[in-house]
Amino acid sequence: MSEPCKLSVVIPVFNEEANLDELIRRCLAACRSAGRPFEMILVDDGSRDRSAEMLEAAAAAHPEAIKAVFLNRNYGQHAAIMAGFEQVSGEIVVTLDADLQNPPEEIPRLATTMDEGFDVVGTVRANRQDSLFRRLASALINRAVQKAPA
Repeated sequence: MSEPCKLSVVIPVFNEEANLDELIRRCLAACRSAGRPFEMILVDDGSRDRSAEMLEAAAAAHPEAIKAVFLNRNYGQHAAIMAGFEQVSGEIVVTLDADLQNPPEEIPRLATTMDEGFDVVGTVRANRQDSLFRRLASALINRAVQKAPA
């Protein structure tokens, strides 16, 4: 039996020092529980708090698992994700926000579903705490993705 596909988790980070310790702890635990090689790529998007310093320390403490990427200013979430994509070495890539609204504990289930032959796997958040505008915009995008041809 062949070794499972490597997992790369890309997380853009902007001023998230309050969440980072828990995010890193939970992501490491989730990735380890997936039973496959993995890497976490945390991209600091020009944070003005201690996020960059914390990412540097996490990468030094876990060099086998964590890569830290530092952008010289705030370019936005999508640019940070793309910078992370440039660093991945895994066959399966999961993106996650640093604010912990999406639980890292879902990572193993996403990877397992990808192993079943799916090209793209997504999740839907329950109990959203977003503004009405954000919920409506998200619903519109989700509907467009569902209707898009494969």
